[in-house]
Amino acid sequence: MPISEIAVWSAMLGGLLTLLALTLVDTLSTRTRGSVRNVVFVLITGTSCLLLTGLPEVLFPNLPERLLMVLKASLGPFAGAIALYFLGKWFGGMWEGALAHRFTAWGGSAVLLAATLMAIVASQIDPAHFTSLLWITAGVTMVPVLLAVLAVWHAAKLGDPLARWMGLAMACLALVVCGIYLRGLNVPGFGLLTWVFTAMLTVIFLLMASVLVMLRNRENRQVTRTSRPDLNADPATGLATGSGLLSQVDHVFWRTARRQGECTVICLYLNNLYEMTGFSGPCAEHQILVAMAARIRRVAGFRCVMGLYHPRCFVVVLPTDKHNAPADETVERLMSMAPQPVPVLDEADTYQAFLPCVGLGVVTVNPVGASSMEVINTAERQAMARLSKQDPTEQALTTEPMELI
Repeated sequence: MPISEIAVWSAMLGGLLTLLALTLVDTLSTRTRGSVRNVVFVLITGTSCLLLTGLPEVLFPNLPERLLMVLKASLGPFAGAIALYFLGKWFGGMWEGALAHRFTAWGGSAVLLAATLMAIVASQIDPAHFTSLLWITAGVTMVPVLLAVLAVWHAAKLGDPLARWMGLAMACLALVVCGIYLRGLNVPGFGLLTWVFTAMLTVIFLLMASVLVMLRNRENRQVTRTSRPDLNADPATGLATGSGLLSQVDHVFWRTARRQGECTVICLYLNNLYEMTGFSGPCAEHQILVAMAARIRRVAGFRCVMGLYHPRCFVVVLPTDKHNAPADETVERLMSMAPQPVPVLDEADTYQAFLPCVGLGVVTVNPVGASSMEVINTAERQAMARLSKQDPTEQALTTEPMELI
């Protein structure tokens, strides 16, 4: 094998190992069945492609010839069967579409049986006739690709938003199978550019498939979280409440105490939360809470603890030490952004402008021995005290239609 071709397949090997590492990290972080299937898919598919390039024989000349024959004859169809079965799981199984399930489950079983027969034949066949067997293997490997295309087409017709992207990945896979088997069969007339194109498509296909699997896994996790509501979280905003919030605040106190820092607890008290109900219906407060939570999170950032002490009181806990900036800037931005109007959709599908009447309480404490509930209560009392000092005209509620830009 020329040095240039060795470089091409070695670069492909590097890309496959990088993708495998990324999928392993995703599996360790999410610990779901879908992420485990993604690792198995990348490992088996990448190995089957790599075997047919001839790189293993170059790197390890003493590999048993019979073992390589069995692997080359069976691993491609086996990878196709596994990928077809995993594709059915990705689509949602039989519940999401019986026809796509038949393509993937039954087709995968048939291809798996064919892969087993190929392995048996390769273990007994004369090496001189192995090329003929490899041609048959190439044809068998294309079967799961065609079945996958049919399943993707059917899922796209049913409205699966990711099916079209998976269809693009299947088109790349078809080209990859053709290019890999052309190299494995040593078909004349193809050179270095063909192998470069094949190596690039292999990495692109596995990258696209892995990303699509991760996106679907994330959607499934969101559905699971929604179907199992957390008793310690607000259903509208998803923010921690009750004992869940206090536990998170205690943890921040403990962690900051180890760093010998301080904690700033900010309470934002929304005094007129329910005043919009008479104009916009009973769902107005949920819209307001969601908008205010997003606004506060945007100012405070995602590294701090944020929760809902009760429906009118948002809590933000900011640790301050040598690694974290002081909380003064965050407090100033909250004071400027929190009172801005919030659009609320009423029962007549008209947006009304809700003017939040808010008070801000800020308490900075040494977290050593501090009680999270006492600190939050102190900050809340400060916020309510500031509200009582405001001009009553500042607490007026605007109920005129609001035009969104």
